[in-house]
Amino acid sequence: MSEIDESRAPLLDHLLELRKRLLLSLLALAVAFAGCFYFAKPIFAFLVQPLVHAGQKKVVYTQLFDAFFVEIKVAFFAAMMLAFPVIANQLWQFVAPGLYRNEKRALLPFLLATPVLFLSGASLAYYVAIPLALHFLLGFQGNLGGIQQEALPAVGNYLSFVMQFLFGFGLAFLLPILLMLLERAGIVTRKQLIAARRYAIVGAFAIAAVLTPPDIGSQLMLAVPLIILYEIALIGIWFTEKKRNAAPATAE
Repeated sequence: MSEIDESRAPLLDHLLELRKRLLLSLLALAVAFAGCFYFAKPIFAFLVQPLVHAGQKKVVYTQLFDAFFVEIKVAFFAAMMLAFPVIANQLWQFVAPGLYRNEKRALLPFLLATPVLFLSGASLAYYVAIPLALHFLLGFQGNLGGIQQEALPAVGNYLSFVMQFLFGFGLAFLLPILLMLLERAGIVTRKQLIAARRYAIVGAFAIAAVLTPPDIGSQLMLAVPLIILYEIALIGIWFTEKKRNAAPATAE
């Protein structure tokens, strides 16, 4: 009985530590949400700039509560971005004590590179892909058999459109980290990834077709970086393999 009680103690400590990290993460998210909700209108004004530059001067909402819910979504979206460093730090502090020193050195660069790559993908979406897609989609306005066809984007639909692009491009840019972690865990090898290159190219265009409008320009904006990132991941895996193989020889 005493052995069972002793074995439960470490588990209880881990659960208490997990609760502490979750509470701190939720607190950071709540504080960020409160600040972002206060600035929700300026943030949304920033998000609609591609629409303004595309020549659209009006957005509408058809339900009385739409504008309010859009501000909540904008605040939550921005709060997740702002609170991510704190959440990632809490995750690291929970996981790090159970890792060996070499495992810490291997995992920490991936954790640091995640926000950089995500912001790179989101920036590409905001400054390049979204304006290109809007230029294509708004090009359907004009005279249609004597009837004037005009686009009147709803605030909720436009926010969903922008968030789909930002999250789609941001998550797609995390591909090198995912592949390198899979290789590090022994799930895949570099030779397998090289053999699957042709399937990866097809998959990149399939992902781009799902996440972007039907115009070829937007699809290429996502598919081409995905293919390049796949090759970058192969190069990164080659370097890590070379370093791991050199370590035993140096020790000897």
